[in-house]
Amino acid sequence: MTISAFKKYFSNELSEWYTDSESTFLAAIFIQKTVGFDSFHQRRFSDQELLKADEERLINVIQELKTGKPYQQILGETEFYGMTFFVDENVLIPRPETEELLEIAIRNIQHLKLQKVKILDIGTGSGIIPLVLKKHFPEAEISSVDFSEKALQTARRNAEHHLLKINFIHADYLNFELEESYDIIISNPPYIGMEEEIEIAASVKEFEPKMALFSPVPDALIFYRKIAEDSKKYLKDRGLLFLEINQKLGPETLELYQYFSEAQLIKDLSDNDRFIFGIK
Repeated sequence: MTISAFKKYFSNELSEWYTDSESTFLAAIFIQKTVGFDSFHQRRFSDQELLKADEERLINVIQELKTGKPYQQILGETEFYGMTFFVDENVLIPRPETEELLEIAIRNIQHLKLQKVKILDIGTGSGIIPLVLKKHFPEAEISSVDFSEKALQTARRNAEHHLLKINFIHADYLNFELEESYDIIISNPPYIGMEEEIEIAASVKEFEPKMALFSPVPDALIFYRKIAEDSKKYLKDRGLLFLEINQKLGPETLELYQYFSEAQLIKDLSDNDRFIFGIK
């Protein structure tokens, strides 16, 4: 099968799962991963026959995609905030909203001309938040907490890949006592309520870790309550807080941080209540 013939085959086979534009995008990235041709060379050599082994690998990819498995997990990596990160079944696939969270954080940290700061990241997953921050603020000292040792293994692998130093901590944050103060606290914790599970796509529930998605108790604000309490004691005066939140619980979440000198609810690009930015 030629490259162009495979692309048509790819699109036809996945027409129930993806739009034409999505199939075109996915075919291109998997051909590049398998054959080594970028989009330009795929067009230039569109009549080139695929090696039998490469064709078999790509057909296997189609079968995996039909199960609903995220394409990033099949690739083993994803692009996020201009960086490449390893991902697997032990971590969430990074969402665009978290890029927005980081954009808010980076903009405000730069505006205040902060450099040598101590940052705490809660619920690190694949390590995207601390690693993007470390890339932008190399003098920052960043600690990241996660309950999952397997997720931390992926985060450490990402840190090694980018040659960045993060202090990763394996702990259950809800039962973890902080020992030092921080200039910045940032978090995208599990915030989906148990009653909302029915609204979540089956592919997400099947292939991504539930502990990173859903609150472990009926109270969907449990992480935010703990962060609010910890911020009283361990976030320095005039320290910064950046949170990604449940869009359905914006005012309720913001209420937890009314003791801050400033605290505001920020909408995402889809006009949902999605972030909290606070100054203690």
